[in-house]
Amino acid sequence: MANLLDQLKAVTVAVSDTGDIGAIEKFTPRDATTNPSLITAAAQMPQYQGIVDDTLKGARETLGAAASATEVASLAFDRLAVSFGLKILEIVPGRVSTEVDARLSFDKDASIAKGRDLIAQYEAAGVNRERVLIKVAATWEGIQAAAVLEKEGIHTNLTLIFGKHQAIACAQNGITLISPFVGRILDWYKKDTGRDSYESAEDPGVVSVTEIYNYYKKFGFKTEIMGASFRNLGEITELAGCDLLTIAPALLAELQTTEGDLPRKLDPAKAALMDIEEINVDKATFDKMHKADRMATDKLAEGIQGFEKAIITLEEILAKRLAELEA
Repeated sequence: MANLLDQLKAVTVAVSDTGDIGAIEKFTPRDATTNPSLITAAAQMPQYQGIVDDTLKGARETLGAAASATEVASLAFDRLAVSFGLKILEIVPGRVSTEVDARLSFDKDASIAKGRDLIAQYEAAGVNRERVLIKVAATWEGIQAAAVLEKEGIHTNLTLIFGKHQAIACAQNGITLISPFVGRILDWYKKDTGRDSYESAEDPGVVSVTEIYNYYKKFGFKTEIMGASFRNLGEITELAGCDLLTIAPALLAELQTTEGDLPRKLDPAKAALMDIEEINVDKATFDKMHKADRMATDKLAEGIQGFEKAIITLEEILAKRLAELEA
């Protein structure tokens, strides 16, 4: 009997959710995705000190001796995400996701500029833009920024998806891929209801992604759905058939070492037959639906704040390391 990972790969694209290059080599996913928290963790691993040091030296050379350590660290942050992305693309045959600074989540123009800059860095290194997804937080401003990038041939991954209104707005604006955060939705409902657990099929995160999947397939949207942020194996197996799932190394290992039948749960043919109401999500509708959804409101704000904190931490680590290198 085949293991669950091999069966999952037959119906869903498996993506590695990590900045740890060694873990990506082990599980051979098609794609890989990173975020500020994952890059911060990887940057502190001894085996990647060389990448960090080279990136810092390059940033110093670009800015010159007069630049402060803070300025050098800030430039190095962007470059480090691309440096890890380039290493990852040497391993995976598909795409890597690299995130726009979360501090720009409500600034459309700055997000567009940052997305263009990240793609320019990849292209300067000889990587075709088709292999890169620019990650942007799914605020209204982020979605509009991503829509502009998509028209320029820069593909995007809209992250921190918690509500159907975010997902529909992304699809209507031609976004390449969205990342609904399954586990974080479960976390919110457990805290809000006081429940210790949910059956996998009733898991609120699973229910949310299933609803988005069926909506997209019913109305023929091309935007891909990549479930993310899993807390347990059941969440993953209940979403077998989803376009993509980005999975942390520990859960990839559990899938690989677990045998059993893995039936497909999400199916476009079944979704096409469902009775689903189509919704047009303009800004007024987006704002209204977002305000009415306490979970989405809470988790989007919390997610952005968490990524901002990780960026600040990483910049502090980089400034400290720069001081050591230049001592």
